[in-house]
Amino acid sequence: MVFGSGGRLDAQQGFAHAPTAIAVKADGTLLLAEYEGQRLVHLQTDGHELAVARLRGNATGLALSPDGATVAATWGGTNVTLYSADGLEAGRTMRVPLGACAPRFSADGARLFVLSQWAGDVTAFDVASGEELWRTPVLRQPVDAAVSADGGKLYVANLLPVDASNGPIVSAQISVLDTASGETRSTIRLPDGSQSVLGIAAAPNGEAVYAVHLLSRYHLPTTQLERGWMNTNAISVIDPATDTHVATVLLDDVDRGAANPWAVGVTPNSQTVVVASAGTHEVSVIDARALRAKIDQVRADFEARVADLPADARQYETDGISEDLTFLLGMRQRIDLGLNGPRALQVVAGRAFAAGYFSDQIAVVELGSGQVTLTDLRNKAPLSKYRRGEMNFADGSLCFQNWQSCLSCHPGTRADGLNWDLLNDGIGNPKNTKSMYLTFRTPPAMALGVRESIAAAVRAGVRVIQFAVRPEEDYEAIDEYLQNMPSPGSPLLVDGKLTASAQRGKVIFESDETGCLSCHSGELYTDLQQYEMGMGLGQDEGLPFDTPTLIELWRTAPYLHDGRAATIQDVLTTCNPDDRHGKTSHLSPAEIADLTEFLGSL
Repeated sequence: MVFGSGGRLDAQQGFAHAPTAIAVKADGTLLLAEYEGQRLVHLQTDGHELAVARLRGNATGLALSPDGATVAATWGGTNVTLYSADGLEAGRTMRVPLGACAPRFSADGARLFVLSQWAGDVTAFDVASGEELWRTPVLRQPVDAAVSADGGKLYVANLLPVDASNGPIVSAQISVLDTASGETRSTIRLPDGSQSVLGIAAAPNGEAVYAVHLLSRYHLPTTQLERGWMNTNAISVIDPATDTHVATVLLDDVDRGAANPWAVGVTPNSQTVVVASAGTHEVSVIDARALRAKIDQVRADFEARVADLPADARQYETDGISEDLTFLLGMRQRIDLGLNGPRALQVVAGRAFAAGYFSDQIAVVELGSGQVTLTDLRNKAPLSKYRRGEMNFADGSLCFQNWQSCLSCHPGTRADGLNWDLLNDGIGNPKNTKSMYLTFRTPPAMALGVRESIAAAVRAGVRVIQFAVRPEEDYEAIDEYLQNMPSPGSPLLVDGKLTASAQRGKVIFESDETGCLSCHSGELYTDLQQYEMGMGLGQDEGLPFDTPTLIELWRTAPYLHDGRAATIQDVLTTCNPDDRHGKTSHLSPAEIADLTEFLGSL
């Protein structure tokens, strides 16, 4: 996963580590990838460092080869480097498209698969030669992957939906690739409202694949939090024999959420599943056999109940599993780790190892007893105001009953791809989630401009979305974070420059014939004004909408205030029939493609 603040040092003494991936060697020592520390580290469980490889960029992932001899680390946006597991001697470095993360070795160790979160594809390499074997586009922001038990398939977690957000179903999907050819075998759609699919793992016995994600109840107005009214936190079970979705089970309890599940692992005997909830700083230890037995029983009862219903009636019935906040009772133990932000997780026989992204600590969990041993990473620094803001933004424990954090609707501080009916502009008029990037420089906030500034929106959001009140210093830290968070740049740029197509699109964008610059002007491509564009529906009809920045447009689909446009091209064509949102109807398909390329390059 490539979320992070960009490798900022936090104090004169010490530095921020921000562990983002962890692996356990056969001798029990650990390998750690540090995002902020920009290091690959071999260390003992007491924190003593045995070897360090310093990187020239943020570390985003690592993998240990099946024979334990080689470590692959992704770093610096476009790099994956092979290291010796003993001594961390650097070997070959391969390049991939922007957003390198989550390297995974094939079952025999001969191939290496690397995800590119921002470019949206997966690249396979021959480990011995470094030759690129294939590259396959997936759906949207691939952030984690798991090799199937038989080695033949790669399950890729796409973080966000690709749907228009005003459609009947909006949910993220799992891409299933053939490890030999790179061919997409299938895609598995998760339940409506699934987003932030951050972790995926395959059971070694081949009976299940597990994906952890949010299950957002975006059809409901944001009037309360009790019983998971807005966001619930879930684990989905996939059948690898058929590559179909089996069930989605809630990790939350009736009156206590398990905010922001980030990573999942399975013990070697496949009998225990462990989920790290980064927002509530805990792991859930789940009995896999009991879980599957209950799922099968509930589904069998459901099938018997609806067997005699006609097809048109049956489609409205559900097995109720994804609504049941008591489903895991008796088969799951919640264990507080005592650290902050467990985004890195590795599960071995009898133990789980988790690393705190914000607290710079390692927790060793005895799965049988639930005992936790906590160790500080060496030479860690106190949190800066900036990192405290990032931590607060991601901390579900600040929320009433721990259901969600700011990150729940703004993954990576951007957007979840859903429409939400916030009460600040009325009820019954949902709006697409907006990115937080550049919001301090582009007031007002919200689609209708109902908040005068993002600072006001931050404070109101904690109060009416998290149903909490925090000290002003907590809000000021979030302000500091939002004002200074970096951008990776567009994956459509080549060596930081526009392609020939984007250059042609820039000419079209700046022409009087299209009129784009009349509203989207200046360094941030917005005049900060509001206009009635004929797009409002229902109670929003006739109202003026805020002109958003076009920076990072490539990252913020779907588009327009209600997400009706799934792609930038849709904004320019099917969603602009009367040329009220720029004059584009006269453009040829080639010119539309060039203009789309330019807008996606900002």
